[in-house]
Amino acid sequence: MPQVPQTLDALAVRAWCGLALEALGRAREEIDAINVYPVADGDTGTNLYLTVESAVAAVEAVFAGHEAAGRGAGDGTMKPALAEVVRAMAHGALIGARGNSGTILAQLLRGMAQVLASDSEAAHTDGPALRVALRHAADSAREAVAHPVEGTVLSVADAAADAATGAEGDCGTVARAAYEGARAALAATPGQLAVLERAGVVDAGGRGLVTVLAALVQTLTGEAPKHGTVPLTAPAAAQTMGTAVPEPEAVHARAPGDACEEDGPAYEVIYLLEADDTAVARLKERLDALGESLVVVGGDGLWNVHVHVDDAGAAVEAGVEAGRPYRIRITHFGAGDAHMAGAGRPPRERAPRAVVAVVPGEGLAGLYAEAGATTVVARPGEPPASGELVEAVRRAHAREVVLLPNDAELRHTAAAAAEQARAEGVRVALIPTRSAVQGIAALAVHEPDRRFDEDVVSMTSAAGATRYAEVVIAERESWTMAGICQAGDVLGLIDGDVAVIGSDVTATAESVLNRMLAAGGEMVTLVLGDEAPATIVDHLESRVRESYLAVDTVVYRGGRQGALLLIGVE
Repeated sequence: MPQVPQTLDALAVRAWCGLALEALGRAREEIDAINVYPVADGDTGTNLYLTVESAVAAVEAVFAGHEAAGRGAGDGTMKPALAEVVRAMAHGALIGARGNSGTILAQLLRGMAQVLASDSEAAHTDGPALRVALRHAADSAREAVAHPVEGTVLSVADAAADAATGAEGDCGTVARAAYEGARAALAATPGQLAVLERAGVVDAGGRGLVTVLAALVQTLTGEAPKHGTVPLTAPAAAQTMGTAVPEPEAVHARAPGDACEEDGPAYEVIYLLEADDTAVARLKERLDALGESLVVVGGDGLWNVHVHVDDAGAAVEAGVEAGRPYRIRITHFGAGDAHMAGAGRPPRERAPRAVVAVVPGEGLAGLYAEAGATTVVARPGEPPASGELVEAVRRAHAREVVLLPNDAELRHTAAAAAEQARAEGVRVALIPTRSAVQGIAALAVHEPDRRFDEDVVSMTSAAGATRYAEVVIAERESWTMAGICQAGDVLGLIDGDVAVIGSDVTATAESVLNRMLAAGGEMVTLVLGDEAPATIVDHLESRVRESYLAVDTVVYRGGRQGALLLIGVE
């Protein structure tokens, strides 16, 4: 029988995140089905799952880093500090937060982490500290919401913190009290929020939080809460939890296509923002005037911004004025969306075919979008999770989808996403592109009007005929195929292997290009990163014109893409 932790340490946090993700995965569709507030768009369960999935990835990266550095044996005998793990959990949730409820959950985890990481040397925390962490989490989440509403996840978080405050004992006792308090508050949400009462359901975000707290109880006690699955409908919740909830006229668990309210802003805008506290304070005022459901979470220079507006451009421009927004996501609550289904408009039909692609920077995202692809932007060092790719496939809303991972490291992630999308009835073909330049080549021959198999074969052939390279800066000393490199060296990688080690970016890029063109080629694609020298493109274009007369060159701006330069040769 596995040992049950009496305190919350790094391993317990890791286990909690994993159990929460599994539980949300099981409950995702049910939570989506009761999502009626603030917008009945049927995605709260999915958003919570993606938020926790990002937190799990960040926590696992910390443990992997310790093992790779030789600081842990990989068997649990040595482990990272609690502070390091909870900070990673909070950061992962912040950068991966989706939707209104996911953003609030990210702030709840951040609030807990601020308390649990206050003693950076502590190996674990006890019951009293967990009580303080839950209280700070609830207070932080409420402060992050421009106009808090009772009967939502905020009420459930407050109740959990209140119940924990009165609990005496170890972490398991405190966690169980928080869970029971949250569960009772969830049952009361229909009596606090009229839209829930009319639909006959409990709050979807609160339901998700109860699921996360149940995972915490299981982690700290070794037993899942005896109540089992949390009731979704208002009368069932009242009966099971002993809380009086008015009986609505028509009780049902809402299907994702059902409507709740027809009026409201047209767009949901979400982005990560690098900005200081003063700029964010001004941003909140401006966005509050523009729309509703405003939630801004984060701190220490990095924020996650969520708002519903009619003018999506103005919301993004406000972010540009405040700092540097990226991972910008704009969702149109249009005729095919769940919260407009009652407006008498027909549901949006699926497109025959779509392309979903992972791209390494905002610059290429625009290029791919112009070519008709649905994009997932991967920030350097933060690859997308499978759930994010599945969500992009759903967003493409097509019967057939071609998936371009554009990174060899994403092969298994993309395969998992493809399998999940197929289970949802979408025909998916995964083309194993290993670079964004191979994806560009595949998109260039994409013809949605021809047979699916023929289109996939043509795109696969074009990608496979494109050699790819990248020029990057070495982060540490290491052995490579070209010899030993030092931190700060310029590396030229061809087809994933280091082929050139140099000290000058332009010279290294030229050497790489010469090696690639020595094997022949008709087209050179250059994708320039923000940190590449300004003169590198002119130099390489001149080199191609002088030495390879039959070869054409095309240049794109990739933005913050990680590599200084991407090169493709077809």
